Amino acid sequence: MFGGNKLALWAMTGLLAVTTVFFNVYIFLMSLRSHKQKKQWSPSETIITALSVADVAHQLVCYFWMSMDEVDSECHIAQKPYTIMLLLIYSLKFTIMWDTSFLTFYYSTKLVSTPNRCYTHIQATILKHVTSAVLLIPLCGLCTCMPMLVVFRPDNHTSANMDCGVLVPDTRPGQIYEATYLLLADVLPGVLMVKCCVSISVHLAVHLRHMKASTNGAHGPKLGSQMRVIQMALSLVAVFIVFLVVDLYVQYQIAVNHENVLTLTFFFTSVYTTVTATVLIYGKKTFWKALIREFNVCLDEYPCLSCLKVPEQKTKPSVPAKVKN
Repeated sequence: MFGGNKLALWAMTGLLAVTTVFFNVYIFLMSLRSHKQKKQWSPSETIITALSVADVAHQLVCYFWMSMDEVDSECHIAQKPYTIMLLLIYSLKFTIMWDTSFLTFYYSTKLVSTPNRCYTHIQATILKHVTSAVLLIPLCGLCTCMPMLVVFRPDNHTSANMDCGVLVPDTRPGQIYEATYLLLADVLPGVLMVKCCVSISVHLAVHLRHMKASTNGAHGPKLGSQMRVIQMALSLVAVFIVFLVVDLYVQYQIAVNHENVLTLTFFFTSVYTTVTATVLIYGKKTFWKALIREFNVCLDEYPCLSCLKVPEQKTKPSVPAKVKN
């Protein structure tokens, strides 16, 4: 069904790969710059940095696998390199999903206060060890994917399509494991994000109601400083839900109809990482002004490239009013 579109998917994924790497490297460099100035990272910056690294690593490994699959059409290369790359791709996807849900969870804890002391204590404990949690997520992803070597079998021809080093579930334990992986890597982080989305939406509705009911200006905190964060968090959830539906459909085609559509899976994951990076950039600050400023700062270190500097828009100085004598 999808075999004839493999080359087109490979080309479109290449364009998305360039965009994904560019945006996430920009986010990573901005985080490093912030760390250099403040000498520390906030929990959100730590999670965003880990997410950007996972996005870049996933995109590079994913596109390298797709390129090898296009070049090595007869599968002359040994099975093992393909298998290792697929395991890395699946584990990095696990990391991306949980990093995104962890980031949404962090924003919900900062925006929404809960009267449940036990839940609040759990939140505080998690955020206190945010660095350990960020390091533990990829380790859990790798451990979750390792059983694929046991319960999956290698195959390179399904449904008149041919990919090298594909791992498919062939036994009952393999199918059970595949369902378990989808539950851990897609459904559970999705449930967490939906819960955070509901909490943030309720928080937004309550504050808007208080502001509307206020007549003397003595209402609760304004949403001006929070609106960008709220929009970013809700956008992350919306993008994740759309991706979750598409990904579950593609996995259904693989598991039930035995369609070899891994390239389609990688393409949709590339779309997701690109859109997520765009949302994160929007949430941090105005993108193009900051990008031009950082680009010019980098060029300042190389005088020979000063001709490439982009002129920045300058605000006109205010003219003082004339004082009448």
